[in-house]
Amino acid sequence: MSADTPRRIVLLRHAKAEWSDTDDHERPLADRGRKDAPVAGRWLAGAGIHPDLTLCSTSVRTRETWKLAVHELPERPRTVYDERIYEASLGELIALLNETSDEVDDLMLVGHNPGVHALADALAGESDGDLLPRMNRSGFPTASMAVISFNGSWKSVEHGVGRLVAYWTPHE
Repeated sequence: MSADTPRRIVLLRHAKAEWSDTDDHERPLADRGRKDAPVAGRWLAGAGIHPDLTLCSTSVRTRETWKLAVHELPERPRTVYDERIYEASLGELIALLNETSDEVDDLMLVGHNPGVHALADALAGESDGDLLPRMNRSGFPTASMAVISFNGSWKSVEHGVGRLVAYWTPHE
């Protein structure tokens, strides 16, 4: 793979979860989350984004979000459920991206705030139009997605490496 290989990172925050007395990791999706997750999948399919690999947190709400969203895609990408995504810091998420094989061109990460928003903001050195200010004003609500493009190896992913080329939220 060449150093200028075009790649995309798709960051999906889990859909709306229920608030309950259960352990945070075990919280399921709320009714609104079960409605928004397939809409997110349809947006991905309509945008022509077909991840080669999806890294998904092991929490119940992220697994449910991905299960509902992926059914809307023409093909199911290889999915790896990784406990390190749950409660990961920005640095831990970047380190996880750096582990990705260069055989992967489009990578999806299904995770949580504040990490997903921090990662999108950190990686986007520039953006198309007003996408970056709009994303940051929104606070990256549940079921939102950011698409960041960059050229190079996954080992080269660091602050400012990419361009925010799409930002979508189900309730705009």
